[in-house]
Amino acid sequence: MSKVFARLGFWVLLLLVGLGSWYLGQQPTAHWPSWLPASWVPGNASPSAQSPTTIRIATFNIQVFGQAKLRKESVMRILAQIIRRFDVVAIQEIRSKRQNVLPRLLEYVNADGSQYDYVIGPRLGRSSSAEQYAFVFNTRTIQVDRSTVRTVIDRQDRLHREPLVALFRVRGPPPEEAFTFMLVNIHTDPDEVPQELEALAQVLQTIRRTPHPLTGTMEDDVILLGDLNTDAQHLGALGRFPWLMAALEHQPTNTRKTHQYDNILFHREATIEFTGRAGVLDVQKEFGLTLKQALEVSDHLPVWAQFSAYEGGSGSLLTQKPTSSRR
Repeated sequence: MSKVFARLGFWVLLLLVGLGSWYLGQQPTAHWPSWLPASWVPGNASPSAQSPTTIRIATFNIQVFGQAKLRKESVMRILAQIIRRFDVVAIQEIRSKRQNVLPRLLEYVNADGSQYDYVIGPRLGRSSSAEQYAFVFNTRTIQVDRSTVRTVIDRQDRLHREPLVALFRVRGPPPEEAFTFMLVNIHTDPDEVPQELEALAQVLQTIRRTPHPLTGTMEDDVILLGDLNTDAQHLGALGRFPWLMAALEHQPTNTRKTHQYDNILFHREATIEFTGRAGVLDVQKEFGLTLKQALEVSDHLPVWAQFSAYEGGSGSLLTQKPTSSRR
């Protein structure tokens, strides 16, 4: 009888070990809790053997990005190739009550061995078609301070979808030398652009003047990017800042190439890490698509800008930050 119990105990132990291994296998390896204290989360990747000298930051409105688009494998594969062109991508118009859109996207992105991760905000909007913002980033070249990931509080309800904010730093260079920057992800309401640009001007100023709650330091490299639903010549209250620079001036950013909606904006004197290189990824031309096929991906094109990986602009247009960079 003792042999029977011993054998039974062995099989029970084996079953428990197997279940434990399965459970651990289900745990996310890339997503750290958002409640961690202010610290730089390394993600699940080691730094590249060779540190990057520049990075590319992009913004992309993936039109109505939800369950229908997830079912189009050809579209998902193109989206994955687009994401892999950049180090950080601010994404707008994620529309799904199910929280599987970004995990599924990353399955495609990381299928080739890439190691991208993401942070995502809550569903926002005054109508039933709420949207989410997200930042997708390459963990080999970029790390995020998850304690800074937050949605801007808009007590006066002037913004249809309040911006998502997060602080990033380039991986590879020594931490004290690495380019650190705050991204502000926005999708304005096309029917309320002037009012929302007025609110965004105040948001931008507030973020630039607000110190980190734990470090007490202010970030001068604040980059506003997204779908502004206007061009660089009609930025309203934002355009009245003499220091504000738009990465794009006249290039159209919609897939039909008729209008400029998307842009990347920053302080021309503070963010001297900008190398002067920026552009629009022509999805139709790049992937040999018809216009109809390109529109299945999105009615917007990805917009990007290149920055030095080193704080202070090693390799950028200027060589050092001015002493009066915070205004």
